[in-house]
Amino acid sequence: MNVSELLEDLTQKGVQLWTDNGKLKVNSPKGLLSAEQRTELAQRKTEILAFLQRSNETTNDNSGTKTQDLSLQTIGRLIGGFCRKVAGFTPPIIDPKAMAKKLKVAFRPLPDGYNEETILKFREELEDKLRGNGVQILTWEEATKQVDYEITIPLINWKKNITTNVIKTGVSAVVDVDKHPSLIGKMKIFVVELLYKFYSRFILKDRQLSASKIMQFISWAEENILPLEDPTNTQVIMLTKLNKEFVDPSIPYQKKIPIGVNTLIRTFSEIVIGVSNEKISILNMNLSDSVFSAESVDQFVCNSLIPKIYVPILPLSLSRFEIGEYDPKESIYAKQLVRLGKELASTGLLPSGFKIDDVIKRKSHRDIVDWMANGRTGVSYGFVAYAEPPQYIGAVEISEQEWENLSSIEGFSCDELRQNEIGRRYIKTRIGGKEVFKQLPDIWVISSRSGANKTNLNLETDVLRLGLQDRLLLQLPKGMDLVVGDIKPSYDLYVMVAIALAAALYAPELIKNGTPMVHFHGYPSTQWFEPDNEYCTGVHNPSVPCGTYESGVFNFLGIHDLVNKYGSDIALASLIEPDHGTNIIASDWEYLIARIKTGVEKGQIDLGGKHFPSLKETITTR
Repeated sequence: MNVSELLEDLTQKGVQLWTDNGKLKVNSPKGLLSAEQRTELAQRKTEILAFLQRSNETTNDNSGTKTQDLSLQTIGRLIGGFCRKVAGFTPPIIDPKAMAKKLKVAFRPLPDGYNEETILKFREELEDKLRGNGVQILTWEEATKQVDYEITIPLINWKKNITTNVIKTGVSAVVDVDKHPSLIGKMKIFVVELLYKFYSRFILKDRQLSASKIMQFISWAEENILPLEDPTNTQVIMLTKLNKEFVDPSIPYQKKIPIGVNTLIRTFSEIVIGVSNEKISILNMNLSDSVFSAESVDQFVCNSLIPKIYVPILPLSLSRFEIGEYDPKESIYAKQLVRLGKELASTGLLPSGFKIDDVIKRKSHRDIVDWMANGRTGVSYGFVAYAEPPQYIGAVEISEQEWENLSSIEGFSCDELRQNEIGRRYIKTRIGGKEVFKQLPDIWVISSRSGANKTNLNLETDVLRLGLQDRLLLQLPKGMDLVVGDIKPSYDLYVMVAIALAAALYAPELIKNGTPMVHFHGYPSTQWFEPDNEYCTGVHNPSVPCGTYESGVFNFLGIHDLVNKYGSDIALASLIEPDHGTNIIASDWEYLIARIKTGVEKGQIDLGGKHFPSLKETITTR
C-alpha cells in the first residue's frame, strides 16, 4: 500500500505518527504494532517523513480559509487535540458548498412496481439539487462491486456460496426508498437471523465480526439492508412517507423519541427523509423533528442534508485519548455537576435514552450497531458538563514584542500560533478590533459519561474528566475498569472543549470560576432571553451532527462572534445547533438553573423544534 493508505490504516488502529524537528515520532498502544509493521515503518521512514511534511504544508495552506482572525485548520487542530501529530487530521470544512464537492452519492435502483408518486417526484428533484450543489452523483454500477463469500451452516457443516453487490469505499451515501417486506421476505429474515445466531455462537464463538461482514451475511434476505464496504463512512438515506405524528409540534418530544428510534431501526438507515406534497422532514440519531416546506427544498438540501452526509455521527475512539484517572470525590466541579443534573430533573429537558438491547431485538442488528457505536450499550439525549477554570503557566497575555521573540510550532502558521521556551503556546487573535496575544490554557471539563442518567449521576461511576492540551486526555473515576465498565465519553466532547477554550480566550469572566453547560434537544424562544447580557447565536449554521469537530468549530466561532459583537460581559449564551439542539452556558450555575427553570415553566423552552422557526426569523448572528 502507498504511504497515505499505510498512515490512514495505522491511525484508524490508534497509532499516532508525527514529525518533530525532522524526526519521525510514533506513539502506539503496547502490543498493537507487529514486528513486520515496525520493520516497514523503519524501512519507509524517509518516505513517511516526506509525506507528513507535505501534509503539514497542505494543512497550513488548505484553501486559505480564514474565519475572522484564525484559520479553520488552526481552530480544528486546537480543539481536536491534533497539535502533536498530523496523521489523521483533516482540516474542518464548514461551508456546505465546499462540503458538497467532497461527496459522492448513489441512488439505488427502484424496486419493481414501486409507484409512490410523491416520493418518486422528490427523489428526482433531490438528485437534481445535489448535483446542482456540486455533489458527484454515481451510477449504480460505479458505486457497487460484486463480492463472493462463503458461509458454513453449523452442526451439519453445509457450505453456501453467496454473491452480493457491495457499496464501495468512498461512496458518501446511498439514497433508497422505504420497502416493507412481504410474507416471503419475513420468512427469509427469520431464517437468516437463525443462521447468524448459530454462526456467531458456534463458528465465531462470540468473536466480534465487522459491521460490513455482518451486512454481507444477512443482506441476501433483507431488502432494506445495503451491504457496505465502509459502514462508518457510507450512510444510507431512506425516503419514506412523512410521519405526521413525528412532526406534529403539539405532541410531546418524549413521545417522539420511540417513533424516531423505531423508524431508523426499521429502515436500517442513518438518515430518514419524510416526504409529502407540502413538507419535508429529516431524521437521524440526533432525533430532531425538523420540518421544511416543500418550497424550501434548496435550503433543506444545502444547509441540512449535505452537512449530515459530509460528517456522519460517530463516537470518538478511545485510542485518541491519553487515559488517566482522577478522584471525583476531591473535585468540587464533579460534585457541582451531579447537583446540576439533579436540579434539571424537574425540567424534563434531559429525557432518559434507551438501551440498545431493549430497542434492537435482532442480534445481527445489535452487533452492527455495537460495532459502529464503539461498544456503547445505550444512547441518551443531551448532556451536562462543567468546565473548570482554565489553567495557565506564566503570563496569560503578552505584548507584540514578546510575541515576536517566540518560536514557531511545526504544523501551524507562525502568524497564528507560537510557543515560548517552556513549551507554553500563545495565539494571536483579535478581540474588539484589537490584536491580542494570549496563552492557550490547559482546558479541563467535567462531563457525564455517554448513556448515563444525566439527572441522577453517580459521582463515582458516571462523571468523567476531559482534558485538552496539545492532545486529548480522558480521566476516569479512580478505581474504574475501562474494559469492564461502559465508560465512554460523550459524543459532544468536541463541543464541550471548544466552548471552554473559546470562553478562556474571548470571555474570561464567563469561565474564571468555571462554566456550567447544558445541552438539550430543543430550543428556547426569543422571548426567553433577558435584554442585558444574554445572547443567542448559531441559528443559521449548517446543521452538522453531534460527535464532529465541525460542531466544535461552530461553537468556538459562536463565542468569538458574540464577544466581538456585544463585548465579553456575557451572563448567559445560547449556542444553537440546527437540527440538533441547544447548548446553554453561564458564568454561574445557580443563575443557569434558575433561568432554565423559568423558561420551562413559562413555555419559553421546550424539547423538539417548536421554537426554532421563531428563532430563525429573529436571530441574525452566526
